[in-house]
Amino acid sequence: MQKALSPKERLVVALDLPSGREAVEMAESLSGRVGVFKVGLELFCSEGPAIVKEIQKFAPVFLDLKLHDIPTTVERALKAVLVLDPLLVNIHALGGFDMMKGAVEIVRNHQKTGGRTRLLAVTVLTSLDKMALRQINMNGEPSELVHCLARLAKEAGCDGVVCSAQESASLRADCGKNFFLLTPGIRPKGVAHQDQVRVVTPSEAIKCGSDWIVVGRPITHASDPAVAADAIVLEMTEAEI
Repeated sequence: MQKALSPKERLVVALDLPSGREAVEMAESLSGRVGVFKVGLELFCSEGPAIVKEIQKFAPVFLDLKLHDIPTTVERALKAVLVLDPLLVNIHALGGFDMMKGAVEIVRNHQKTGGRTRLLAVTVLTSLDKMALRQINMNGEPSELVHCLARLAKEAGCDGVVCSAQESASLRADCGKNFFLLTPGIRPKGVAHQDQVRVVTPSEAIKCGSDWIVVGRPITHASDPAVAADAIVLEMTEAEI
């Protein structure tokens, strides 16, 4: 049974900033206001594992590396990053059942030694719509592929998936209440969608059943990031009433 998350714990702030110094400063300024900080591929590649340790001083980390390779390579990569004990780490569901199953075994072994890390599988990136999928010869609606990959991820033993909140309600019904749903592509009302296509507001995501929402630029590029984060937490709190 999942532990009920508070609105603050549900908020994941994406630290997609130009430098490690700026990321750490942002994390420090938001400490106590948000639940998780996301360290993505760019920041991890430029700063290395040390940046995760620095950010974890202020809140748990979602290590968003989206690993996708042959099973052995993904397993070895996971072993290398699990020494950091992030709260969340992810792989691509498109890597297939065997890759996901192998990754699950690595994470379960980590948990047996006291690790807290949960494994999520990325379904369909929120930057992709029906037309973009058709260009890579994936026909049909994005939601159809999301459900197919989510069911496969659950069968492989993953703790949850990364998906658009547009699919959260149906995935919650399909995969059950003990399957985590993390949703990027969150934009508060009145904020530009930028490079995201399948987007929703924070309150919509919570009402649809998302466990965590990922917000980046609407907070990190705000004139007052702390105020922006507080406003999103308040919006989620009101959505749960």
